[in-house]
Amino acid sequence: MRWLRVALASLLLLAACKREDQVFKAPQKLAGKDVSADVLNQGRVAYLQYCRACHGDKGDGRGPAAESLRPPPRNFTQGEFKFGWVLDQKLPRDEDLVRIVRSNLHGSAMLGWEVPDAELEKIIQYIKTLSDAWKDPDAVGEPVVLSPDPWVGREQAAVARGQLLYHGYAQCLNCHPAYIPPEEISAASVALGGQPKTEFRPAMYQPELKDSDYSVGDLKLQLLPPDFLVNQVRSPRPESRRADLYRLLVAGVTGAAMPAWDPSVLPEKTSDMWALAYYVDSLIQLRGTTAGLALRAKLNAAEPAPQRKGGPR
Repeated sequence: MRWLRVALASLLLLAACKREDQVFKAPQKLAGKDVSADVLNQGRVAYLQYCRACHGDKGDGRGPAAESLRPPPRNFTQGEFKFGWVLDQKLPRDEDLVRIVRSNLHGSAMLGWEVPDAELEKIIQYIKTLSDAWKDPDAVGEPVVLSPDPWVGREQAAVARGQLLYHGYAQCLNCHPAYIPPEEISAASVALGGQPKTEFRPAMYQPELKDSDYSVGDLKLQLLPPDFLVNQVRSPRPESRRADLYRLLVAGVTGAAMPAWDPSVLPEKTSDMWALAYYVDSLIQLRGTTAGLALRAKLNAAEPAPQRKGGPR
């Protein structure tokens, strides 16, 4: 009879676990769509299996593995996603979240996950219950639509134009490093109809630490914009990097200092947006190469030595 008692105990344990999994008793309206309780309960179980270790039981980015991870895992309770690639920095579409999970975020612990499609769809719906932001029926943004690339077959010209825009118009060097000397930056500003630039931040060849909207617990996070010669850019995919950079520029990085760029404010509109993507891509291609290391060493040598306060130590 011992086997019967063990079998009954197992059945009771399974029943208890099943009851614990039935957290949702009714459908919920998320981003304007009704999602059944059954989908949300199954999504919660799958979330605990695949996501909990980093993102935590509550989705607050404080899972058991999170303490050692840099950058820290996403805090889903904030309802902000850095790489949604949608307009107005709204919440991402389901297909954007699938892309992030499948493609991974380079240079982070968020690797590409081969979660079965059916389970991933349910996980995504469950994640929406972790923040009130998804209760807004208009929470989800429209996708960034690519304009035709006018620089095909003229890559060098695109990179040259993008270098001018990066340093002389878009002022990317206020957060990211500059990659050319001050006199060339000033000339780039003049070439694009501006005034000669005479003031530069002290560490102009290094990225500048910036405040963000993100937090882990009560700790507000600062983010370091990438140095394209050194750091991996998180979301662009190798097979479509220029197009993804275009999307990233137009969408911005929600919650970070990276603004969303409206192509219409650029001198040559979408043509210039593509040129910026080409230039950033040219820097990314130098990462880890002899030419890239040589350029980084040259920039480091040109950087003024930081001034110490309070005398030698």
